[in-house]
Amino acid sequence: MPKKIRELIAELEKAGFICRSGKGSHRNFVHAHLGKSVVISGQTGDDAKHYQEKAVKMAIEESKK
Repeated sequence: MPKKIRELIAELEKAGFICRSGKGSHRNFVHAHLGKSVVISGQTGDDAKHYQEKAVKMAIEESKK
C-alpha cells in the first residue's frame, strides 16, 4: 500500500528539511544545512508514486551522512 503525500512530508520535516514554497501542488523541500532539495507534487491526501517514495528515502539517507 503506497504512503500518502502527507506522510512523505512528515518524514522530510522530521529529517530536517524545510518547505520552500512551490507552484500549484508542488512543494520544494531543502535541507537546512546540506542544501539537498526534493520536490514533492500532489495533494496531501493523494497516494505517493513509487518514484516519490524513493526520492524521499534517498534524500533522507544522504542527509544522515
